[in-house]
Amino acid sequence: MATSFPSAGGNSRPGSYQRRNVDPFAAIRRNHRIKVPQVRVISPEGKQLGVIDTAKAVNLALEVGLDLVEVAPNATPPVCRIMDFGKYVYEEQKKHTHSKSTASKIKEIEFSARIEQNDFLTKLRHAEEFLDHGNKVKLRLKFRGREMAHTEIGFDVMKRAVGELVGMGHPDADPKLIGRNIHVMLTPLPVNKRKPKWHVKDDQQAEHEEEAPDAAASAGA
Repeated sequence: MATSFPSAGGNSRPGSYQRRNVDPFAAIRRNHRIKVPQVRVISPEGKQLGVIDTAKAVNLALEVGLDLVEVAPNATPPVCRIMDFGKYVYEEQKKHTHSKSTASKIKEIEFSARIEQNDFLTKLRHAEEFLDHGNKVKLRLKFRGREMAHTEIGFDVMKRAVGELVGMGHPDADPKLIGRNIHVMLTPLPVNKRKPKWHVKDDQQAEHEEEAPDAAASAGA
């Protein structure tokens, strides 16, 4: 005699909480969850195996201890690849975790309205280093005491700093006065467009000094 089972939602009570599936890989159909009659199959090595009956394709995958995974569901017929789905999920999660850990962080450099030149250049070197590592850099200038009466001095300092860092990053907006502080955010340029001016100056000089004797030797020859 056939046994009837209550539906999954039949026992839900008013006001009860149902947890939603937030697994980003749950929607990827694989193995017996693939219901279309035929699929285009790609081998684990990336070789095209052609259009195969889905049941046969699933068996091919399971026979070698792998999964048949739908990689292009909207194709006609859908494209599936034979792979280790668990390994695929692990690699994707690892890439996601790595991208989050290396995501752009905001570093802050603080200036003052009457900053000394040496201190100013030191802060530029730090800002360039941060930008060179792909970090956004927030430049902040804090007014002290009566300095608020001459905010134009602070704006001059910030505009000069932004101008000196133009080879490494670009401002998201013009410097803005908020309370007793001027703020401006710099976003790093693409790696191939960065031209450091301060924090690699010594290395560049050393490189030129090494090239100079070679050039002299060549000239003497």
